Formats: sequence, structure tokens, C-alpha cells
Amino acid sequence: MLDIAIIGAGPAGLSAAINGMVRNKKIKVIGRDPKTSYLYKAEKVDNYLGIHDVTGPEMVDQFLKHALEMGVEIEDGKVLEIIPMGDYYALNVDNEFIEAKTVIIANGLGKSKSMPGEKEFLGKGVSYCATCDGMLYRDKTVVLIGETDEAEEDVNYLNEVTNKVYYIPLYKDLKNVDESVEIIRSKPKKILGEQLVTGLTLEDRDLEAQGVFIAKETTPIAQILKGLELDKNSIKVNRQMETNFPGIYAAGDCTGKPFQVSKAVGEGVVAALEAVSYLHKLDAKAKKA
Repeated sequence: MLDIAIIGAGPAGLSAAINGMVRNKKIKVIGRDPKTSYLYKAEKVDNYLGIHDVTGPEMVDQFLKHALEMGVEIEDGKVLEIIPMGDYYALNVDNEFIEAKTVIIANGLGKSKSMPGEKEFLGKGVSYCATCDGMLYRDKTVVLIGETDEAEEDVNYLNEVTNKVYYIPLYKDLKNVDESVEIIRSKPKKILGEQLVTGLTLEDRDLEAQGVFIAKETTPIAQILKGLELDKNSIKVNRQMETNFPGIYAAGDCTGKPFQVSKAVGEGVVAALEAVSYLHKLDAKAKKA
């Protein structure tokens, strides 16, 4: 079991990992390649103390080098769900489970915008996890909207368990989609329904369907941890970076403005120190029991 699982391999996540490692805790960072981040695309960064006049790629490379030299383990994966288990949490990482005593959420800004009907019908026909909910739609018609080619595994699975699946890829080149899947090249505009989903409006037509699956590049945080308190679209935290779940912390852009590297790094430090303090309290409690 991990002491601290960190979701996100950006400045906040790597900062938290380094500070957790210094305190001899078992750490794992779970996140996508940092080269896909907003920071990596920056032409120049001049406002980070001690590191100025550098490009985004140069800064990211320095952060990664530091973390790897410290022995931080970074796993390329997407967290689909965080499940409270009492004194620890189970993380569903691409349908494999990891256990951790504490979690630091540092997954940055979501790149996807919600479409009309998406939030309203979440859990009522809209899902972000095909493998979690696919069996609920056996003998029914569903739509899968895929932002990246990682969704192809999901659409092939849905093709096996549902009556019919429409696939709407929002990227160019398909790699491995079963030939029996109906592929539609059109932009989704609105999810239709009353109490439950009844279909999807595209640019050129409507589709009838009982379920709409959305395979986003980044899963919305409200779906990852149900009941997590938000402030608009950001995770609500106090000055200790604590969320409304014990042992769950958040740091970086996911906690809101300002969206600055120095703020993210600082919050990562605070989150790690608070997680370590929480772990010590757990140990003391266990010894008394």
C-alpha cells in the first residue's frame, strides 16, 4: 500500500512527490506525459524564482529530472475513480486498483468543456467509464465520444456488450476499431433526454440512444471522487490544501486561480507536508488500538 498516491505529473504533483520522498514515504505519481501539459507549450517562463528565461519544455525537463533523480516513481495512467475504503483509498487506474493511505489530486486544468445535457444526465445515461457501466446497456444502443485513440479499447468493449454502438472520434487517425462499429465523423452538440438519456444531437442529425459514454482526455474530478466539494469548477481546499475528505488533498491549477507554476509548486509542498502529518496521526492511532 502506498503512503501517498499523487494524481498528476505536473509541477504541483512532482513538487508533492519530492517532498514526500524526502520524508521517507512510499510515493507514486500517476499521470499523463508532462509534455502534454500547458506548461510544456509555453514559449518562455520568466516569473519563476531562480529559474528565468527558460522555455516551457526546459522547465518541465528540469522538474522531471529532479523527481526521477530523487527516485520518484511515475506511472503513465488515468485515474478513473477514487473509492473511500475507511482508513485508506482505492484508486481505479485504467481498471487496475492501487491502494493508498492518502491522495493528493494535482491533475491541473481540465481541457474539455461540457456539452449541454452532460452534467444534467450524469448517472442517468451519461457515463465517463465504459468498463464500469457498459454492462448496464446490454441489448441497448449507445454512443461513445472519444477525445483520443485510447477510447478505441472502450468502443470495442461496448461493441461486445451492447446491441449497437455509434463511435464519434474527435481525433484524426483511427488505429484499432472493430469493423462492425458504426463510425460517425460529426461534432456532438447536445445530449437529449427527459428523466433519462434518449439520444444525442450532432451537427447534421440526431441519434437515438439510451446511453452516451464520453471518453475524455482527463476525467472530470467530480466523477473521479463523488461527493468532492467544488468551488465552481475548482476543488475547494483550505490553507492546508485539505478537501472535504480526510486524507485527500489537492494542489495546483485544479484548486483555482492564479494559474502559476510557483503557486502550483508551493501548494504541492503544503499538500505533501499535510499528508505526512496525517499519516503520522494514523500511525499513532494504530499503535493505541
